[in-house]
Amino acid sequence: MSIIGIVAVDRQGAIGRRGSIPWHYSADLKFFKQQTVGHACVMGYRTWLTLKKPLPNRLNIVMSRSAEIEGQESVIVLRDKLSVLSLKPYLACDLFIIGGEQVYRTFLGEIERWIVTEIPLAVTDTDTFMPKDYLQGFRPYSSQELEENLKVTFYERGEKR
Repeated sequence: MSIIGIVAVDRQGAIGRRGSIPWHYSADLKFFKQQTVGHACVMGYRTWLTLKKPLPNRLNIVMSRSAEIEGQESVIVLRDKLSVLSLKPYLACDLFIIGGEQVYRTFLGEIERWIVTEIPLAVTDTDTFMPKDYLQGFRPYSSQELEENLKVTFYERGEKR
């Protein structure tokens, strides 16, 4: 079981605008689904709110210290990183960190691999960004082209932080 960060970033490192993703690429959504189905997805409360319903065929782990979320199949709410990491021995799947910014920051030291989709835009009015050094200590080991002029790069930890 690995802990994998998965993210789509624009040319400026942006990942969001006013609580949502500021672009729509069906190729990226399809790729995200292919990578994460059958695994656990860890997200913050605001990311959860953008989904409208649980991601199907995945364990949805929502991190929130205060939010009350209606009980639903395949959804669990945990208060902090230690609670999420305590699940690791019981999971027979990978743990994908899917955002937002605070959740990525929280798990920076635990992420073993990154899957980064490069969005070929510099979006204006963005207000949510990846930490500047999130790939520090990682090296690319593979990449692939998606439709719609998107490039995905796979990174693995090359040295300890």
